[in-house]
Amino acid sequence: MFSRRYFAVWCALLLAAACAFFAAKHGISWGWLLVPLALIALGVFDLRQQRHSILRNYPIAGRLRFFFEFIRPEIRQYFVEDDTEEKPFSRAQRSIVYQRAKNEPDSRPYGTELDVRAVGHEWISHSLSPTKIESPDFRIVVGPDRAQPYSMSIFNISAMSFGALSANAIRALNLGAKKGGFAHDTGEGSLSKYHREHGGDIIWEIASGYFGCRRDDGGFDPDKFAKQASDPQVKMIEIKLSQGAKPGHGGVLPAAKVTPEIAEARGVPMGRDCVSPAAHSEFKTPRGLLEFLERLRTLSGGKPTGFKLCIGHPWEFFGIAKAMLETGIVPDFIVVDGAEGGTGAAPLEFTDHIGVPLQEGLLLVHNTLVGIGLRDRIRIGASGKMITAFDIARTLAIGADWVNSARGFMFAVGCIQAQTCHTGRCPTGVATQDPVRQRALVVPDKADRVYHFHRNTLHALLELVQAAGIEHPSQLRAHHIVRRVSSHEVRLMSDLLKYLEPNDLANGNYRYSLYEKWWPVARSDSFAPKALAPALS
Repeated sequence: MFSRRYFAVWCALLLAAACAFFAAKHGISWGWLLVPLALIALGVFDLRQQRHSILRNYPIAGRLRFFFEFIRPEIRQYFVEDDTEEKPFSRAQRSIVYQRAKNEPDSRPYGTELDVRAVGHEWISHSLSPTKIESPDFRIVVGPDRAQPYSMSIFNISAMSFGALSANAIRALNLGAKKGGFAHDTGEGSLSKYHREHGGDIIWEIASGYFGCRRDDGGFDPDKFAKQASDPQVKMIEIKLSQGAKPGHGGVLPAAKVTPEIAEARGVPMGRDCVSPAAHSEFKTPRGLLEFLERLRTLSGGKPTGFKLCIGHPWEFFGIAKAMLETGIVPDFIVVDGAEGGTGAAPLEFTDHIGVPLQEGLLLVHNTLVGIGLRDRIRIGASGKMITAFDIARTLAIGADWVNSARGFMFAVGCIQAQTCHTGRCPTGVATQDPVRQRALVVPDKADRVYHFHRNTLHALLELVQAAGIEHPSQLRAHHIVRRVSSHEVRLMSDLLKYLEPNDLANGNYRYSLYEKWWPVARSDSFAPKALAPALS
């Protein structure tokens, strides 16, 4: 009992004895005994409890370990981490968003903090004949041949649902989108009244739960869909096949977290778990996907319709491409979500080890569409850790037409990367349904920050595009990006990445082993491949 392990308990006993002695001898209030007695009681409790071994061996003192573990993220973020250390976003990345969102100068003094000789460092080649561009309002037209084409910004708010984000966060994002003339993706949680409040452009995401357009049994309801999709605020329809943060997983919002507002937005009953299945019930094959897509396009009155996915098995996307050729049904757009994508919570193994990263997924989708001769008819969006203008430029150069950002706009509305999204105790009111906590997020102020972040980031992109000597971001190509591959060698991305030529796949010119192996076995009538030949297995 006299071991150093119990030092804190003996100190509490000695303090109690001292307080009792001075109270008896000098008339000091006996109330001073309450503190040491409480510590003694805590020590006895720690010795007797059976949950924590540390507390049984180190009563009272062992609690310091749990306290420092509790504040470790804040200690690391504010005092320990390097400005350029990305976990998952560096202080420099967060700072650039905060500065642009607040409309403050974002210049950096004294040179770069990056190691320009580190393997993986990238930059844009500049021109000795820079261009002059009048406006940073860069746009592309999606679905130009449809009844209701959409001229959209090349930088938009990625999918984040009401329920994952607070009502005030949704309000601020949509008001900012309205002010800046860019799009706000609803996420799979459907259109809520908070999305509609300020009238910003909406991309309505339809996932496997068919929230906002579902029957009581969880299936798709075409009448409910048509009614919602007819809203002029809805500009495009997006079928979600998978997301980068947890592809192939699905999800459950427990009944206890289904508030009346969430139930109203999603069209689900109160008192029951809100289930997002891992797969859609309306189709089981690539052909079925495209037929469902065409059905939604018709029901919406000809609004641009496409799908979002994180690439997994390559033959599955090849099967979708073959179905496009066979059916003549072509999506107006495809959004590629990289495995870098974030979410409020996901299993560790899914976060770290499931899904294709954005660069490889985007390249596969772009190449496939080029190879079947449909790239000029289908726009490609991309999402996955987009923060800076360079992130946008690099992604466009690889093959995208526009990019989406989720966490960038979360930072703009006040997120501090506390990483407590899954607890409901977000300190800034962004990712919580607690009405008291979300009061901290003042909508008009944060909407202005969303608007400024978008505008200032596109202005930075304008300057990069001018420096590269081109007229529009759509002219960016892989040869504009340079990557260091060793301490003494750099290469153009166009030399590092493998690109197909138009109609290569249609003509049987596979060029690379990925396409040679998996294109022939892909099927339009199933997501499973044909039986593999022995040489390919």
